[in-house]
Amino acid sequence: MSTPHFLLDGLPVPFEEGQTILEAARAAGRYIPHLCWHPEFAPHGSCKLCVVKAAGRYVSSCAMPARAGWEVESDTPALNTRRRTLLQMLFVEGNHFCPACEKSGDCQLQALAYDLEMTTPRFTHFFPDRPVDASHPDVLLDFNRCIYCELCVRASRETDGKAVFALSQRGIHKKLVVNAESGRLADTDFAATDHAAHICPVGVILHKRVGFRTPIGARTYDAAPIRVVAMRTEADDD
Repeated sequence: MSTPHFLLDGLPVPFEEGQTILEAARAAGRYIPHLCWHPEFAPHGSCKLCVVKAAGRYVSSCAMPARAGWEVESDTPALNTRRRTLLQMLFVEGNHFCPACEKSGDCQLQALAYDLEMTTPRFTHFFPDRPVDASHPDVLLDFNRCIYCELCVRASRETDGKAVFALSQRGIHKKLVVNAESGRLADTDFAATDHAAHICPVGVILHKRVGFRTPIGARTYDAAPIRVVAMRTEADDD
């Protein structure tokens, strides 16, 4: 019995029963941009960067099961324009100062902006007032860069069993909070060895005393674009 497949931008992608479009594409070495998706957790579908056009309608590829015979579009001018718009929104909703950020060169948001050729902010910056929490002895929280992907929330809850983080409020008032009456990370059982301490795709969760150990210019996405790094990681996982 032949392996079922769908077409992704005109090329066949085989898949196994239960795989999503994104999972099948990754397994086949095909890159679809994403931010909130992580292979260890159930699909979240919040960032919408992985949206593709499948069978004539727009779907989140991280959550949509693959179907045999489908024609799926991803790397098209129209879809990449949508993704650039979403990235531009993420940049202006927070305070992202890439040249001064410790995560520069290792940040997935920054790397996607380069990959999708985002050259301007387009929208007016919000410049929200977000504090920095340096209370923990080993980890600094810079809430200015949060994109609400909830990876730290899910990792703390599902892997670490601690529920240190949560999202509070909605819309433009949404914010990442710490599960302590004081609101300080130091007043939780969070540890630098937690999975949640290493999963942030941007520069919110920063480990102290290691910020520029790897110089800018020699970091993950300085050496290769995110679509190359992502496929390399997938190969290593196999």
